[in-house]
Amino acid sequence: MKRFLLYVLLCVLGGGLQGRWGGVAMAADRPNFLILITDDQRYDALGVVQRELGERGRFPWFETPHMDRLAAEGVRFRNAFVVNSLCAPSRAVMLTGRYNHLNGVASNFRPFPVDNVTYATLLQRAGYVTGYFGKWHMDSQRERPGFDFFASLVGQGQYFDCPLLVQGVETATTGWVDDVTTDHLIQFIRENSRKERPWLAVLGFKSPHGPFTPPERAKERFAGCLAKRTPNFDVRPPYLGAGRNPTKPVADEVAPGEVPVNLDYFRCISAVDDCVGRILEALDQCGVADNTLVIFQSDNGFYLGEHGLGDKRSAYEESLRIPLLARYPRAIPKGLVRNEMVLNLDLAPTILDFAGVPIPREMQGQSWRPLAEGKQIPWRKAWLYEYFAEKQRNSRVPDIVAVRTESAKLITYPGHEDWTELFDLKTDPYETKNLYNEPSAAKLRAELEAELTRLRQELGYRVPEYVDRPDWWGGTPPDPNAPPEICLDYRFDAASSVDRILDQSPHGNHGVNHGTTVRSVPGNGAVRVFAGNSHIEVPKSSSLNPAGMSWTVEVTFHPEKPDGVLVARGGQSHGYALWLRQGHPVWTVVIENKPFSVEANESVEGWVTLRGVITPQHTAELYMNGKLVARRPLPDFIVTDPNDSMQIGADTGSPIVPPGTPKFQGEIRRVTIWRGAQRPSP
Repeated sequence: MKRFLLYVLLCVLGGGLQGRWGGVAMAADRPNFLILITDDQRYDALGVVQRELGERGRFPWFETPHMDRLAAEGVRFRNAFVVNSLCAPSRAVMLTGRYNHLNGVASNFRPFPVDNVTYATLLQRAGYVTGYFGKWHMDSQRERPGFDFFASLVGQGQYFDCPLLVQGVETATTGWVDDVTTDHLIQFIRENSRKERPWLAVLGFKSPHGPFTPPERAKERFAGCLAKRTPNFDVRPPYLGAGRNPTKPVADEVAPGEVPVNLDYFRCISAVDDCVGRILEALDQCGVADNTLVIFQSDNGFYLGEHGLGDKRSAYEESLRIPLLARYPRAIPKGLVRNEMVLNLDLAPTILDFAGVPIPREMQGQSWRPLAEGKQIPWRKAWLYEYFAEKQRNSRVPDIVAVRTESAKLITYPGHEDWTELFDLKTDPYETKNLYNEPSAAKLRAELEAELTRLRQELGYRVPEYVDRPDWWGGTPPDPNAPPEICLDYRFDAASSVDRILDQSPHGNHGVNHGTTVRSVPGNGAVRVFAGNSHIEVPKSSSLNPAGMSWTVEVTFHPEKPDGVLVARGGQSHGYALWLRQGHPVWTVVIENKPFSVEANESVEGWVTLRGVITPQHTAELYMNGKLVARRPLPDFIVTDPNDSMQIGADTGSPIVPPGTPKFQGEIRRVTIWRGAQRPSP
């Protein structure tokens, strides 16, 4: 009886005992928890995975030594997935262990319900001190429910000098945001590792989310590296049109089987790997490495050209699969690799299991603790994927409900039964051949349809009332891969008045002349003369909206001066410009306040045709007389329709080109603009 009373007293006083009845563990026996979450890191963006894939690895040059150290000192799950491939919904799933149709977050535009039960709130009640650092998202929510301390960015934040909410107070910072939030995390670890209470810390890195801006130390890493091309590069989703992507490789494409890739994406991950190294060193210095469960995972995967896509959301492997590593020296064997399908849904139950805290029945995931400890247990053979079309940026992905088994996948698009896809992942890991209507796959189809029905019923699937629909909802989303459609065609050698520039395209985007003149060229019709103080204004129209689309601008001209603006649309926030700098052609695309430019090495001479292209694969390409002369990756399409109108021969609105760039001086024969990626044929 005395022992019982002493036990109760210690529980009440918080004297190192876990505050729950039954199976109570001493604080020294309860692990600390450190959860590291990257943003948009795909499963194979890990050095250890690239080495394991060998010839099948797309990025054999990529290295992440500190993430690899976690894998070597703990467990790596080869088949880790998310049940909704989108930032805020995935994070809500991690916190609650519940699907998005139940947890209150089905898009990036909803705050996380503060009354949700999460692993953080339950660990708080069990005596843990909790801290949150870095990206939270959930719209622009300022609360961090379940956390005693936080130093966190609002919404997407920014890569440099990002203001942080420190205990609710907006605080200025200096430096690369993931370095800054790592500093806050390390301070939390040092302060709380000297105390008796166990702790939970979560760090949400901004990287490698767009606009993919690495710190100075990583800006030149992997310079010149290319990625291997995969068989699904030209097989696009049914919601963007059936069949293969009609875009052909350019004539002087790089070495067969290799394609340019967004190296800044990998540089951001590499810089995060530096942060992981600092964190592991801090755990060692504080003497808590052995008693800290470190879990490293991403919120979703990311396309790098597969299926002609960037971003995530849809249900192909590159979007669903994530890295998942865990290290806990007291219980997890070193170098363990598991093949079972684990989900972001499993994070909350797993943390509670390791903490000895009862797992609420409402949580729909499973604890992977036994798997991490090397045990053989019954495990899921199939799971449900869901996505709800949302009004965010340029997404064209419709509602999706899918089921994935260990060897196959069925993807349904509610309301569009003709889009349904069935893949045998054993024979077709790149998901290139849809078997849904193949008689030979009838048995597989029936099995997965039955499994999907079972999971929908078991999980209570529904379309929640808190969805945020895109503008195109109720119809078919626009197709950035569609064949190019001409939307402006100024043929200056055709008949037109001096003051009104006639558009020869069907859209009637006629221009207004501001000082240009017409000059007849024997044998070549007429050209427009730009004297360096003149331009043509093109009013805004829906057909000239470049947002969310591949885009092409072409100009045939003869310059008299080496500097000048050929075509400009938009400004410092969004837009594009084709221009000359010291005789070199430049194609600039502005996306969310950041310019991305490609410049030709050679100068223009005589009559030249320049073509600037934004491709469906999110690259900026510059062509001179049909030859590809420069290319670079982009984080996205242009996000929104620029406020400024278009100018030919000038950049008179909010500047896209550097200040001081003059108006064009010379002659222009033709200006053509296409919605779509118009490229020269090989």
